[in-house]
Amino acid sequence: MSKLTKEQEFIIFCMEAYRKKYKLSGQNIFEIFQKFDIFLFLEKGYDVLHTQSIEYIVSEIHELIKNRK
Repeated sequence: MSKLTKEQEFIIFCMEAYRKKYKLSGQNIFEIFQKFDIFLFLEKGYDVLHTQSIEYIVSEIHELIKNRK
């Protein structure tokens, strides 16, 4: 089994935080993140985002989803 990259671990962490805040299932989060390119946003923004609070990151994700609807 291969090890996850730090970016992959960060994405999972963000998915779980978003799931808890909005009380959604893991499947729902995966579909939302995929539909609105949140995975790419988190991967490309990792260097800056991982230094921010989880509250800030979840808020940024939520705003991005709202703006892309």
